[in-house]
Amino acid sequence: MFLLRREARERTTPIGALHRAVMRLGEAERASSRPLQRWLDGVAYVDVQARTYADFWRQQNSLAAAADGPLWVVLGDSTAQGLGASSPLHGYVGQVLNALRRRTGQTWRVVNLSRSGAQTRHVLEDQLPLVEGLGADLVTCGIGNNDILATPPRRFRTQLRSVIDHLPSSSVVMDLTVPDGFWRVGGVCSPYVTGINHLIHTWATGRGLPVAHVSRHARPPWRGLLAPDSFHPNNLGYRHHADALLAALPHQLLRSAPV
Repeated sequence: MFLLRREARERTTPIGALHRAVMRLGEAERASSRPLQRWLDGVAYVDVQARTYADFWRQQNSLAAAADGPLWVVLGDSTAQGLGASSPLHGYVGQVLNALRRRTGQTWRVVNLSRSGAQTRHVLEDQLPLVEGLGADLVTCGIGNNDILATPPRRFRTQLRSVIDHLPSSSVVMDLTVPDGFWRVGGVCSPYVTGINHLIHTWATGRGLPVAHVSRHARPPWRGLLAPDSFHPNNLGYRHHADALLAALPHQLLRSAPV
């Protein structure tokens, strides 16, 4: 019941509303322009992924809880779900999980608490309370993309600061992709996002938490890095997110298991 209430709230987020509005466009609009039709089909494709990928991670979370090995807990939004990738495990979570297992020789587990459409308030209200008691060896948090256009700046900063303040000491914080050259809104939003990233680095550093510089790894040109909805990363795009996170992980986590 708790999960149902949480998912119902997240379906009302602005990004979710935008996807639903696009899906409601009629077949006449689809037929009027081939590029428009391809984009609408891309949005529909990712919209279906939001449901199937959430189901996948729920099942994986149950398996991880019953298994042994170091535990990684993921907090975040649709990028942590892997939306836009060809499978949930081709998002940055799956790519980093494979790297952790390969580099350390340990059977790392992952519990992915992220939700598509999540904002900072969802991490505070729904995701962070579930972390306590899991005994995580690593917690990562990448949140804020859905707040950029949806949350008033002062509230966004307050909630983001609260998220960082309440993260466990074993956490790595991910900054935000700066939308330089991304659609027509990129030039307008980029200075704002850059300012938010400065706060993320300041607050995380103040707590002694590493920061994954996604803003340095995921940069234009975007051609070849985006999913069919022209918004979420594809497999290659998530590779840049994974590289940023791996570079920020504490060295002791990447040590090989003793023989």
